[in-house]
Amino acid sequence: MIATKQQGRVRQALRFVQKRAVDIIMLVVAIIWLVPTVGLFVQSLRSGADIGQSGWWTALANPRTLTLNSYIRLLSQPTMIRALKNTFIITIPSTILVVGVAALAAYALSWIPFKGRETIFLVIVGLQVVPTQMAFIPAAQLFRLTGIFGTVQGVIVFHLAFGLPFAVFLLRNFMGNMPRALLEAAQMDGAGHFLIFSKILLPLTMPAIASLSIFQFLWVWNDMMIALIFAEPANAPLTTAIYSQMRTFASNVDVIAPGAFLQMLVPLVIFFVFQRQLVDGIMGGSIKD
Repeated sequence: MIATKQQGRVRQALRFVQKRAVDIIMLVVAIIWLVPTVGLFVQSLRSGADIGQSGWWTALANPRTLTLNSYIRLLSQPTMIRALKNTFIITIPSTILVVGVAALAAYALSWIPFKGRETIFLVIVGLQVVPTQMAFIPAAQLFRLTGIFGTVQGVIVFHLAFGLPFAVFLLRNFMGNMPRALLEAAQMDGAGHFLIFSKILLPLTMPAIASLSIFQFLWVWNDMMIALIFAEPANAPLTTAIYSQMRTFASNVDVIAPGAFLQMLVPLVIFFVFQRQLVDGIMGGSIKD
């Protein structure tokens, strides 16, 4: 009788695991993914002396050692405040310009017939495989001639140039799948290209635009390489400012952790707030009418 009960419990446990296998795996992956974030947050609340003596997990046993002094010190540095402002100044225009220009180009390449349209689209698709590093020297020379090397405008222009190919490719494929009868009906009612784009296609393309905006924002926000090359220290974003703090690690170890967590915080908030729009945009672009 006892053995039968034990076998029944084992079967129930196996059925539960089989039904919830995906949930369990996703939970384990989520925990593993969150461990570095939690560790960085705890590290950002520790003093420089504690960071040098032990790992972040030791603070969980003694939470009284955690303090906001590192954040106070970080936010009291004019360099870090300026870098945080520069990050927003670079990221927001780079996102808006890429999405806006790509939407207009995608409409033209999808619904305005003109000679060489397919060739232009193929060239744009081909530009996606061009390594960013190949453009550093030519872009630097061009920016010096135009006087924008080292400025915020130069960084924005570079992000615009390398963000547009993928953006146009994504939105063109999305807009190209719209029903032709819908546009023909609007044209028969006297609607022009601007009205069709702004009142019909743009609202229908919002899932893809939202997805693209999130990707572009995160790419530019987390960029360090382009900013390190094309931005002077006074115009550098937060990623470059944190990197400069690492050069004097011994004296600034308690500033690096809170700076890195602030750098990570905005992408995390954006991802969790707009994850539904992100999924809708990805799934919407994979479905054809």
